Amino acid sequence: MNLAKVSSNGQITVPVEIRRILGLKSGDKILFYQKQDGEIVVSNASSQAIRKAQIAFSGAAEQMEVNDELDVQFLVDEVRYGKGR
Repeated sequence: MNLAKVSSNGQITVPVEIRRILGLKSGDKILFYQKQDGEIVVSNASSQAIRKAQIAFSGAAEQMEVNDELDVQFLVDEVRYGKGR
């Protein structure tokens, strides 16, 4: 268990152990949300954004027939140089 004090400006210092667990670095944003049972959850907003992107793009590689690094390189070259398949 960790304890943080709220300043008169509403600021807190996130304890070092929690920063390590969340992978927080200077300048990162913290996401606070309330679950249906009332519990408040704190998470690294960057990690949440990455997870959401992974979910959103799930299956996209298969749909685009991207199977390996060569396919990825081809797509990069196509964007850079206008080469088509």
